[in-house]
Amino acid sequence: MHVPDGFIDAPVSIAAGVAAAGAVAVSLRGARRELDERAAPLAGLVAAFIFAVQMLNFPVAAGTSGHLLGGALAAILVGPYTGVLCVSVVLLMQGVLFADGGLTALGVNVVNMAVVTVVVAYAVFRGLLKLLPDTRRSVTVAAFAGALLSVPGAAVAFTLLYALGGTTDVPLGKVFTAMVGVHVLIGIGEAVITAATVGAVLAVRPDLVHGARGLAAPLKLRVGGELVDAPPAAAAPVAAPAAARSTKPVWITGLVTALVLAGFVSFYASTSPDGLEKVAADKGIDRNVKEHATADSPLADYGVKDVDDARLSGGLAGVIGVGATVAVGTGIFWTVRRRRAEDLTAASTSSTASTAV
Repeated sequence: MHVPDGFIDAPVSIAAGVAAAGAVAVSLRGARRELDERAAPLAGLVAAFIFAVQMLNFPVAAGTSGHLLGGALAAILVGPYTGVLCVSVVLLMQGVLFADGGLTALGVNVVNMAVVTVVVAYAVFRGLLKLLPDTRRSVTVAAFAGALLSVPGAAVAFTLLYALGGTTDVPLGKVFTAMVGVHVLIGIGEAVITAATVGAVLAVRPDLVHGARGLAAPLKLRVGGELVDAPPAAAAPVAAPAAARSTKPVWITGLVTALVLAGFVSFYASTSPDGLEKVAADKGIDRNVKEHATADSPLADYGVKDVDDARLSGGLAGVIGVGATVAVGTGIFWTVRRRRAEDLTAASTSSTASTAV
């Protein structure tokens, strides 16, 4: 759903850019509370993983494909504020390095793909967790539902922006019906990927899933050959505190997975246009599309310039994208984390001084 330059006029694009900048600023402050010793090392990895999976377009209908947006996945794994930043970093890398998503439309894309998806997904996720039993399965189910609804939510947001500043004269009803219809199908793929990823992390390190923190996980005992819940007195912690456990194995596994997906599996992704591209071509929304400002980039269209072998070119571009995203994302998130530490130190010093007085 990367909106190119020319779909939305300049005034609305500028307004969306201001809104996106405001959302990022709020998220930078909110992320200070989320990026603790568990989340900070993984936030850059989450951004890189989303970048990699976005390269894997999957077919959803005849001649149409879809790809992960990632807002739901990021919000549930590392928190909603950090989630907005993760997807924004991905969009920035895609726009600047790979000519994917217009530069003047960057604000539009951040609003649609980062802010709206996170807000919708996390609201649905939290709402369902209040209704469902306090189990890991409930977290996975809520993640599925949140991701499913976040994609048509982004499609509705695009339709509203098009209604305000669309550069072509296409009936709004046709745009709305086509966008929401195809993105409901794409949302199913988003939900499956999100639920599977969240479930996988829950299985090995539930303490690393922001949306599952505080989840009760009763100790199991084998009695008569069967696993049963241990009584409360027997469920005392015997392992190291969650915060003290290393995230290095998860980080390495996640990075290797992202590199394999972007560097190898992406070659087999669907080449059909995605939902927005298909709707734009069918309805005439793309009549005023403009060439991307970085169309001559060495990595434009997810290929390395002057590398003739398509498999090698796409694979190298994917690996470079994952590396660039994890580097930029990690740098941003560690800076935010350091500000959090400085804030905590300042608060502690102030409290100590007040007590002494």
